[in-house]
Amino acid sequence: MPGLTGSNGSGVGGGLSRIRRRGRNPLGPTDAQLRASLAGEASADAALALQEAEAADAALLEGEPAVPRDLTAAAFFDVDNTMVQGASIIHFARGLAARKYISFSDMARFGWQQLKFRVTGKENSNDVASGKEKALSFIAGRETAEFTRLGEEIYDQLIADKVWPGTRALAQMHLDAGQQVWLVTATPVELAQVIAKRLGLTGALGTVVESEGGRFTGRLVGDILHGAGKAHAVRTLAVREGLNLKRCTAYSDSHNDVPMLSLVGTAVAINPDADLKEVARNRGWEIRDFRTGRKAAKIGVPTALALGALGGALGAALSRKRR
Repeated sequence: MPGLTGSNGSGVGGGLSRIRRRGRNPLGPTDAQLRASLAGEASADAALALQEAEAADAALLEGEPAVPRDLTAAAFFDVDNTMVQGASIIHFARGLAARKYISFSDMARFGWQQLKFRVTGKENSNDVASGKEKALSFIAGRETAEFTRLGEEIYDQLIADKVWPGTRALAQMHLDAGQQVWLVTATPVELAQVIAKRLGLTGALGTVVESEGGRFTGRLVGDILHGAGKAHAVRTLAVREGLNLKRCTAYSDSHNDVPMLSLVGTAVAINPDADLKEVARNRGWEIRDFRTGRKAAKIGVPTALALGALGGALGAALSRKRR
């Protein structure tokens, strides 16, 4: 993404090396923590740049929005198994394999890694490293515009009908209250933005792959946006957008997103794994499950959330005369 790295393409590697040359406090952050922080900041940079571009295009077509804006509240949604059934990156990989951009054996290997993670709830460091290396080798040298175009095609063919209606309704509730609604995902930011745009959301925070001259270099800026990285991204975005995190809401299915969920005033576990369900019960977080017909029949708008959104909308309306 333009502006995410220096003109020499130093990226995160250069940032970490400069820190090492200065000498790091042994009690300070680890390299992994620094990468997570850089990934979060880069994700916020990329998300805002993409959102501004989309907003400029929309303004030419639509003019002023009809819903009064709530300037200090927002909602943050994880994607995989929260907004979309299954892993979005697997759906994208299926589409790429069908177009012969990657082999079906590579897709099957990556799918097996994702399946192990979903079943066990734990990531294997070797799986993460090999999957990241394979994905970056595939993307290196490709045009960013091509990647976005493919993402749009694959979303329409393979992902659109896998969006959870209950979660989509929650996002719309926040949009109707005039709040920003952001996706937060480990999926590359260009693909995450495609999902956000198709759903009519504000934008997406995702993993940032460094680019130069409109082509991917094959290097990450920071690391995969995951765990603590998501929390850094949300915090950075909140600072830059003037959001009050106590008035914000976050949704996820995974215990890996507890750092992000813990940042906001209202945390909601959607289709939670066993560990997140336990954390949610212990902390009194709302739990919504859309995986069965009986539970999905409920619209899934908790009373506190509905009242909060209504209050935000009324507050925003009063301030002008608070997805």
